[in-house]
Amino acid sequence: MAKRLEGKRIAITGPRKAEELSKLVQNMGGTALIRPAQGTVFLDEPELGGGISEWIRLKPEWSVLTTGMGLEALINTAQEMEVGELFLDTIARSKIAARGYKTVNALKKRELAPVVRDDDGSTEGLIRQLEAHDLSGTTVVVQLHGDPAPRLVAWLESRGATVRTVLPYRHIAPPEEQLRQLLDDILEHRVDAVTFTSGPQVRFLIQHAADRGQEAALQAAFENEVVAVAVGKVTAQAIREEGIARVVAPPEERMGSMMVELAKYYAGSAAEAAQSDAQA
Repeated sequence: MAKRLEGKRIAITGPRKAEELSKLVQNMGGTALIRPAQGTVFLDEPELGGGISEWIRLKPEWSVLTTGMGLEALINTAQEMEVGELFLDTIARSKIAARGYKTVNALKKRELAPVVRDDDGSTEGLIRQLEAHDLSGTTVVVQLHGDPAPRLVAWLESRGATVRTVLPYRHIAPPEEQLRQLLDDILEHRVDAVTFTSGPQVRFLIQHAADRGQEAALQAAFENEVVAVAVGKVTAQAIREEGIARVVAPPEERMGSMMVELAKYYAGSAAEAAQSDAQA
């Protein structure tokens, strides 16, 4: 693989698959710095068990699934409750709407296929595809993805659906010293780029900077010396919503594609600088 990140220091904020992404950065000639911006993702087991029981009891017309990880957690917990087959049968008898390729793959493993799936990996893309369906008077169960989804729930309710939500896991902030180290690395320009694989990572970082009175300085760093990199469109949108306009993201949500896109960004910047020097 070409050394397209030669001399670049890349901060890895996602706790999951951090080692895998670090090796990819190193293979491309860069230096990877693991800087977690998201704590342990854990199951809220009492709530999850209750949500599964209600899902089975309601027999909803629609099951809206938003992450493969969340669906796997639901299935595993249902099996531990000894209602695994009943739970999958309940989903199979409903119309399934899925967001993201990992969710579709998790369904495929169970020989299930969505009636509706997003057109771009985002919640907005899922809503666009649901618009063609009459949801009035239906019961919809939504599997959330670590955070509430007020826009999706509000849209479903505006279309006449009765909505129940199930949250299989929660995102929590990492220890404060980890966020402090990442923030200091960015503000002191010890990193050239920061990769984000979920919205909560950037939100935890921004909140930490705000608590220290350094939010404006952080945003300025991202607009100038440091590049914010997103694994896909959903995370990129979350970064922009936090006031960071310059975001590098691949067309498809893949870690490898994220790093290739960053290398392309640097190559383009280098080409522009060379052309500017030639014209000077």
